[in-house]
Amino acid sequence: MRQQYRTAAIDAANKFFEEPSENTATDYEKAQLALQAYRERLKAERLAREAERQARRDWAQ
Repeated sequence: MRQQYRTAAIDAANKFFEEPSENTATDYEKAQLALQAYRERLKAERLAREAERQARRDWAQ
């Protein structure tokens, strides 16, 4: 049986072709998460404005 030696080139090739880890997010996934966070922030700001307007109306009456 022939013994194989690990060289720097073989290590680099193996590293290049290894499967990505489960925690790695694609650019698309990152963009979708950012968009979702942006929408949630806008919704929270809108609800806060509406609650403030309603409180002003209730106080004025």
